[in-house]
Amino acid sequence: MVMFLFLVVALAVVVAAVTLAVVGGGESGPLPEAAPERFQDPLPPDRPVDRADVESLRFPVAPRGYRMADVDDALGRLAAELAERDARIADLETALAGARAAAQERRAEHPRTGPDQGREEQR
Repeated sequence: MVMFLFLVVALAVVVAAVTLAVVGGGESGPLPEAAPERFQDPLPPDRPVDRADVESLRFPVAPRGYRMADVDDALGRLAAELAERDARIADLETALAGARAAAQERRAEHPRTGPDQGREEQR
């Protein structure tokens, strides 16, 4: 009998709590929409991107993975940096090849005289 009375009281408490939650919570309306997590671009704008910058790059999670716009922006920035570096490397390699060719031409035009050759010319 005590157990039955306890169950009735527990049921009444649960019904009262649910009723108060529904009636009392109806004044404020539905919960506001949560602001989505936005991507804060950690790539440095004032210097070239290095390995540590890429390793620390993290994208906020969206309902179906990652926001395409955030990922596209980061990949676009990295692609531009790589293209710039590739162009710089190509320019430096071209300049180095030109310098080597000029040095070889100078050597061909003015062969170095050895110690014996210089003495023979003096005689």
